[in-house]
Amino acid sequence: MISMQRILVPTDFSGPSEVALKYGKAFSETFGAALYVLHVVEDGMVISDMAGIVPINFGELLTNARRELQGVLSAADCERYRAQLVTVQGSPSLEICSYALGEKIDLIIMGTHGRSPIAHVLMGSVAEKVVRKAPCPVLTVRKPEHEFVVP
Repeated sequence: MISMQRILVPTDFSGPSEVALKYGKAFSETFGAALYVLHVVEDGMVISDMAGIVPINFGELLTNARRELQGVLSAADCERYRAQLVTVQGSPSLEICSYALGEKIDLIIMGTHGRSPIAHVLMGSVAEKVVRKAPCPVLTVRKPEHEFVVP
């Protein structure tokens, strides 16, 4: 029998991440598992404008990310799924795998594609890296797809 106590859903607030969260909620409910929702503020982010590179205020980025993450689940959902909302800074694939190992996550559910197709071309998919290096099984979902979760 499969026992799941902790399910991790990494999010970048994209459409595929929303689909992954829907699956995460369903798995959490089915298995009675706690739900962990993780957002990684990427270290290597570079913002530029016509004048050149703009300095990044990571404190502000973390604050904004935490605020956005609070909107992903309602207070009732947080209680229902025993959810923890976590924001960290670093390399997304490394932080996701490290968090999964540290928290003894049983399953990671994540979208196949994030917000930036350009980043995918330059650095590869975060999902691909997590699948290769995760300390637990990884379920990847994409949008749109045949969904098993009924609204």
